[in-house]
Amino acid sequence: MKKILFIDRDGTIIAETEDERIDTLEKMQFLPGVIRALSDLTRSGEYTLVMVTNQDGLGRPDFPRERFELVQEKMLQILKNEGIEFSAIHIDDHYEEELAATRKPGTAMLSAYMNAEYDLAGSWVIGDRDSDMQLAKNLHAKGIFLGKKHPDAEYCSESWEAIRNFLLRSPRSAHLQRMTRETEIAVEVLLDGKGKADIDTGIGFFNHMLELFVRHSGIDAKIFVKGDLQVDAHHSIEDTALVLGEAIRKALGSKRGIERYGFYLPMDEAAATVTLDLSGRSYFQWEVKLHNPMCGDFPTDMLKHFFRSFADALGCNLHIRAQGENDHHVIEAVFKAVARSCRQAFIRSSDILPSTKEVL
Repeated sequence: MKKILFIDRDGTIIAETEDERIDTLEKMQFLPGVIRALSDLTRSGEYTLVMVTNQDGLGRPDFPRERFELVQEKMLQILKNEGIEFSAIHIDDHYEEELAATRKPGTAMLSAYMNAEYDLAGSWVIGDRDSDMQLAKNLHAKGIFLGKKHPDAEYCSESWEAIRNFLLRSPRSAHLQRMTRETEIAVEVLLDGKGKADIDTGIGFFNHMLELFVRHSGIDAKIFVKGDLQVDAHHSIEDTALVLGEAIRKALGSKRGIERYGFYLPMDEAAATVTLDLSGRSYFQWEVKLHNPMCGDFPTDMLKHFFRSFADALGCNLHIRAQGENDHHVIEAVFKAVARSCRQAFIRSSDILPSTKEVL
């Protein structure tokens, strides 16, 4: 789903004037840092830019539409020269009370975004007025206030550089639910976490392995599974892998700035080697020898199936080799090694997409 930045114009992109009518080129002044910030946000690929602005009195003799359009065209051309383009521009020039629903903070102009194609919960309204923050509430989005403080904003700053850093470094999280005839699964992940786990799959050994994965990957995760364990553990384990992998993939977003690759891990007499590439392409190799059909209440033949399903859902290259005498040690080494590989690969160390293709 697409995330959107709904951005006000006057007072947010260009400086407000005393008469609140920017109708000449001489009056048009960009706010400090806004062009660089919007350029970086555009290049990140994380957001679609949409302009939403009210213009009282537009079209009146003292505020001719052609003057507004001249300023608007010049502003958009300057931004376009820096690689910044808005996918849509919504300008409301009504001011009568009975037409208030068409104006910010009303959402009538923005009904096209209220469908499954757009992630409004992950979207932001950026503006300098109360109406902008109310619009965020009405859209069930989040608000960034360009100013010192606002009670309804999730983030406030007078600096576009700070806003840019906040948006590009915002917490990477996802919440997914999946229901089939065999399982009901809910997964929440926070990639920039502290290794906190809240897990209940109904399979004790599996809970333990997932807790190890969370701790060693450095993420926070809640995983709740209700499966048809009266049949066997197959569906619960497989579907957990699919939902966990998809949740992490969603939380990674565009993957801009991540390290992308991971490696690792010994576990007593057992040793596991894992190589990982968050390439967006699924490929899986498995060289692991286990000795017994069960490890606690966990069927050992499901270990390979779990990580294959995880790799498919995450969209990664995952190569796993492990050997040892004790199955518990081997399985634990594999989970820890994959977790440590993920920990390395998830790190955000820059704002650069680690691919010459410019997409992952």
